[in-house]
Amino acid sequence: MLAGGEYQLLSLEAPAVPREELKTAVGWRLKDMLDFPLADATIDVFDIPGDPNGTQRGSSVFAVAARNSAVSARQALYTECKIGLSVIDIPEMAQRNIATLLETPGRGIAVLSFDGDGGLLTMSFNGELYQARRIDVTLVQLQSADASQYHDRVTLELQRTFDHFERQFHFISLARLMLMTGGGDGLHAYLADNLYMPVEQLDLATVLDLSQVAALREGAMQVRYFLALGAALREQGATDGRQAAKAEGKGA
Repeated sequence: MLAGGEYQLLSLEAPAVPREELKTAVGWRLKDMLDFPLADATIDVFDIPGDPNGTQRGSSVFAVAARNSAVSARQALYTECKIGLSVIDIPEMAQRNIATLLETPGRGIAVLSFDGDGGLLTMSFNGELYQARRIDVTLVQLQSADASQYHDRVTLELQRTFDHFERQFHFISLARLMLMTGGGDGLHAYLADNLYMPVEQLDLATVLDLSQVAALREGAMQVRYFLALGAALREQGATDGRQAAKAEGKGA
């Protein structure tokens, strides 16, 4: 999985071209949006589903652009370790995989996690990623003695993002915000007091079978392996997520 600074994730209007030409067309759209030459980029594209009632005009896609050097480095690492590599994923999709297990039928869900790269907010619905935003506050800052100074910054970012999400995806009602910080940082209580939607601390044990990996019942360990577990769920459906986690957990 790529780290936060090794790629760019952009949403844009889908070009009106045949499916087999989509990546090439998106690449030309990205030419002036990337902070590195297009020739040095590996690009992938995935859909942002529209309004199921058909009231939304046009269609949009997410474009992921990573430097070829970052992709090559991952490939070389797995080759050196003699491990087969079929997919290189990004944190947004790994977090989406876990969010799918937390969804309320007919409602969207927001998930906010923190690590050394900062905060990652995703909004998904029916197992699809609709929006993602990076927040410039790290887990270390949230766990510091003066963590309270960052609570207002996080809250403002969330409020702005949720307002924008509601305007763009009016057909999705977010049921709740799930927070992955390991607990004990005070952010949960602050967000619960300042956001209009329910805020819950995410415990992976409620959606994954962690019985064979006792260490993962601890909040700090869940934070550490959160995105890795999400990436491991890539090829698993939400209905068999608990069994998948049990199998993957043996090597955690």
